[in-house]
Amino acid sequence: MVSQNTFPFFQGNSLSDVFAQDIDVENYALLLNYPATARWAAYPNVQKYFLQDGNSEATKTSFDKICQKEPWKNLAVLGDTLPGVVISPPQDLLMHYWRDHFGFQYQQLEFLDCSTYLDDLSQSDRIDRVLTLFPFDHLRREKHAVNPEVHYRLLSKATLAELGVLCPTYQTYQVDHSNLDQMQLSRPFPYLIKTSHGLSGEGTYIIHNQSDLNYCLEELKQYLKINLLRTIIVSEFVKNETHNYCVQFYVNKQREITLIGVTQQLVSATGTYLGGVIDYTHDLSQFSDMIAAIGQYAHQQGYFGVIGFDVLEDRDGSLYAIDANFRINGSTPLCLQRHQSLKLNKTIAKYSTDYRMDGTLDAILVTLKSHLERQDLIILSALEKVKYGKIYTEIYGIVAGETLQEMEQLEQTLHTKGLRLVG
Repeated sequence: MVSQNTFPFFQGNSLSDVFAQDIDVENYALLLNYPATARWAAYPNVQKYFLQDGNSEATKTSFDKICQKEPWKNLAVLGDTLPGVVISPPQDLLMHYWRDHFGFQYQQLEFLDCSTYLDDLSQSDRIDRVLTLFPFDHLRREKHAVNPEVHYRLLSKATLAELGVLCPTYQTYQVDHSNLDQMQLSRPFPYLIKTSHGLSGEGTYIIHNQSDLNYCLEELKQYLKINLLRTIIVSEFVKNETHNYCVQFYVNKQREITLIGVTQQLVSATGTYLGGVIDYTHDLSQFSDMIAAIGQYAHQQGYFGVIGFDVLEDRDGSLYAIDANFRINGSTPLCLQRHQSLKLNKTIAKYSTDYRMDGTLDAILVTLKSHLERQDLIILSALEKVKYGKIYTEIYGIVAGETLQEMEQLEQTLHTKGLRLVG
């Protein structure tokens, strides 16, 4: 059956363009980083808006990912009208590269100290509302652009069945120390157990056998021990999967929807997100009814902003929503390259968080100069590190070509010049 829902693509290439329709009345700013629960965090989210970002200090998501690499890739495509809150500035050299490539000036930035930034925002008389990727315990409720209680509930994996789209059958359980061992969580293998607010694949366990279940239960007990878990979901496993999509769109305050893009997701064997591949000619029509239903639900709850929902397609062509992220997604900057890439006849692009190259960023920009000028490669984030006395740079990047074959050939050429995938 042909969908009656049709939606336009956004026009622009920045987060400023995406949010422009909703931020002209009050003074908004985008808080680029996630909250964290680790001891290094000045404002750990351990009071109300729990997230599962590692169940021990050794496994928690690191400062460099949450406060540097991840926010920098969104900063790269921020644009010039929406202020961005920066608590760990990137190298000047990286920003010079962005200015040359994207043409943005990056003059609307709020550089705040990472040890005081949430107090600064809560008390600010220049910023009325803060757009967040996740609610912050220590940011005043009225400063959140979206009601934090609503946002937190929308971000829960337990909300999936309310969205009005086909999804795997699942059961939701409220857990504590006393009842986890008494719960009957066994199902016919395989199946999934998920924590409610796992970050980047954390808290998702594929249960193939009793050993997997035992391991999962021990992991959940560790989360309970540090008081960061209230809800788990036991979900049916979608069999005969052929495609794994992330569909992204924007719903504004008037419930109007504009399309951002759809990627085929790259994930590790353990479910960790590694990036995505996009075909900029994809019109998203096969997802129109799902987009309409989720957009309507989000609007009814009082949400506006970017939404990305993960969809598995099976060999019968059925589409199952398996997660919904009411926030800017990891591959949103990839989607935002649509118009510029199509002008260059680059229809296929790959975004990865796991590029690495020996040497400083300065040296890398020289070595890859011709590819950067042709936009075969776009650097969204780059962080220099040292190991055994040698400098290397971790890169979030986009490789783009006219066809899938050309894109793969370009990635191989870049590999011969030292840019390698380590994921």
